[in-house]
Amino acid sequence: MSTLSLPARQPGLRRDATLIGLVGLAHGISHFSQLVLPPLFPWLKDVFQVSYTQLGFLLTVFFVTSCVVQMLSGFWVDRFGPRPILFGGLALLGLASLGYALSTSYWMMMFFAVVAGTGNGVFHPADYTLINRKVAKTRLGHAYSVHGITGSLGWALAPIFMVSLTLAYSWRVALACAGALALAVLLVLWVNRRQLQLAPGSAQSATASNTGAAPPSAGSRPAQAAADNATFEFLKLPAVWMCFAFFFFYAGALSVVQTFAPEAARQLHDVPAHLAAICLSLYMVCSACGMAVGGFLAKDPQRSARIVGLGFGVAAVIAVSLGFLPVPGLAVPAMFGAMGLAAGLAGPSRDLLVKSSAPDNASGRVYGVVYSGLDIGQAVVPLGVGYLMDHHAYSSVWAVLAVLQGVLIISAFNIGRVRRTALAPA
Repeated sequence: MSTLSLPARQPGLRRDATLIGLVGLAHGISHFSQLVLPPLFPWLKDVFQVSYTQLGFLLTVFFVTSCVVQMLSGFWVDRFGPRPILFGGLALLGLASLGYALSTSYWMMMFFAVVAGTGNGVFHPADYTLINRKVAKTRLGHAYSVHGITGSLGWALAPIFMVSLTLAYSWRVALACAGALALAVLLVLWVNRRQLQLAPGSAQSATASNTGAAPPSAGSRPAQAAADNATFEFLKLPAVWMCFAFFFFYAGALSVVQTFAPEAARQLHDVPAHLAAICLSLYMVCSACGMAVGGFLAKDPQRSARIVGLGFGVAAVIAVSLGFLPVPGLAVPAMFGAMGLAAGLAGPSRDLLVKSSAPDNASGRVYGVVYSGLDIGQAVVPLGVGYLMDHHAYSSVWAVLAVLQGVLIISAFNIGRVRRTALAPA
């Protein structure tokens, strides 16, 4: 009997591992593409004769576009399934990077920032829909962990990839190679497209089950109207907006680290240029390591808020130290790594905290709204921080980061107090 059960289990494990790997690969490219421009700001500033505020506005355009698309793509994923939406996103990211490489003006860069933002906006609804509907429940924790780690590794790879190719060749070559990388990942997913296919009709049936409504019969207008109302019922849930706010502040803090924190630290502490270039990559690599360790801590939702508070509390102390204390330049990269490790340790507990307060029957549209907080935070904060950089207020950049990390601690405890509520049936 036992010998007959083993072959039945193994294909399920292999199938889940393949899906998790493919989704993680796509998610890594999404995060990688978010950081193809910031490491090149010193070059782009001179080439296009623009300020740091204007360069920060490119990120604002990117993330505002991504926010709008992310909210819409949740509905598209529920209606058409995640696979075509995911393919479209990867294609647009590749096209945008190639467009950046060919740009001859700041306005061309802005146009392709819109294209890139459109591509970036589809990933969270598509990724989580695939994971939640295709991966066995016993492996969901591993799937979420891999999803987070690949995102951090995508962020970690981008600065090294972009700066190295720029120093060796040019910033245009670096951006062209970034576009080629995105298209290569699209090819990998296309070859394995069967692994990303939902069962026929599952997108529509899942939408009905998530809203609590039965699929309306032909000519049943009252049933259709009830289903339409139920589609937006989730917007009334406090947990959705609490999670949205948390991701807004989380993204704001992350955007400070990703855009101007390395340069601000270099100016404050005379960090050698080659060490400043690796600060962000060290942060992201250590964040990924922290997530791997933090996965073992994320077991009890009751203590999740405390773990998140501790992680971001340590990160805030490091940020204040970098902004206002005399720190040796050689120690700055190590402090970036420690800050990333602390934030990474909080990551899995953060996800568990959010999931424990979100609706049981959350669908693509719920993830689209909640995770749009990431895009809005990354759209708004670079503008203000860019202004501080233009006025040489480098310590203020770190003060902003510490304040955002402090707000995250408060937000985590507020989410922990939100009562979980299921979507109301139509």
